[in-house]
Parts: sequence; C-alpha cells; structure tokens
Amino acid sequence: MKPQVNIIALVDSIGALSDRTLHNGNLSLMDDGPFHSTGQGTPDLCTVVRPGQIVQWQALAVDLQTPVEIKNITFLDSSNGHGESRPSDWSGESEQLDLDVWAGIVPPFMGIGVPYKYRLELQMYEGKNSVLFIDSPALMCA
Repeated sequence: MKPQVNIIALVDSIGALSDRTLHNGNLSLMDDGPFHSTGQGTPDLCTVVRPGQIVQWQALAVDLQTPVEIKNITFLDSSNGHGESRPSDWSGESEQLDLDVWAGIVPPFMGIGVPYKYRLELQMYEGKNSVLFIDSPALMCA
C-alpha cells in the first residue's frame, strides 16, 4: 500500500469564472492511488483509499497567470446532504489562502465501499465571485 495518495485539481480558472461553474470541463480531478479510483479526469472522482493513508490535495491552474487555491474541503453528511465538518485531520493546517497543499489521514471509522463525498472549494483571484465549489468528488475505503 502506498502511504500517500495525491489528488490534483486541474482548473481552467478563466473558464470557471466565466461560466460560474466548475463543470463544463473547467475542473479535472485525478489521483495517483493504486486502487482503481473511478471518475479520473472528471469532477466526479471517487478516490479509493485505506485507513491510515495520507490524502493530499493540490490545485493547479491551466493558465499559469491565473491563481487558484483550495479554500476549504468539507466532508458532507450523507444522511441529509448538508455539510458536516469532520475531524481536523481533514482540513488545511491554516485559515490562510496561501496553502499550496491540503492533507489529512484517512480515519479508521470510514466504512468499506461507502463513498464519502466532500465539498471542494476553490478560490480564483479575489472578491465575492471568486470562490466556486463542487460536491461531487468522494473518498471511499477499499
């Protein structure tokens, strides 16, 4: 088992801000996990992990002159569809937006074969319309 799985969010910031969505080809999520994750290259990535593994997220802009950063990652409560923060292991180490990488450890309480969806919030530029999010990616224990 690899000790770490990396998830890359490749973002067309200009397209996302113009369309006001991370859909329409504006976001591609990919991981390097060894367990046959599904949805590679789409916003619907389901990364297969094991308890104790480190998961690391990083956002990269297609246009190198357009900044993109992860603002927040929040795991969603599957029973009601509303956001529910999980233990601090899943969040960035700071409230600042200058984090290049967010990382956490897969906790032992994750059920096998159950997708745990999360909200990925991305910050592009500054201002009230600069943050977009998507609720479709997930982690799932094998």
